[in-house]
Amino acid sequence: MKQIIVNAEEISVSADTVEAALSELDYTTPSIATALNGLFIPRELRAGAVLKDGDRLEILAPMQGG
Repeated sequence: MKQIIVNAEEISVSADTVEAALSELDYTTPSIATALNGLFIPRELRAGAVLKDGDRLEILAPMQGG
């Protein structure tokens, strides 16, 4: 297990990549944006973006309305 920060909340995950963490955390919608330690991670690179203890993962979903 690793301790990471997801959207400013410290959590434990068993995932080794950003893509696996999204699945583990039930983020299933394709229309989200991700950043790892402040760097944008495009959808096609999430499977190769490796997570380490202490990493900061930001997950942003689009908001509707105006």
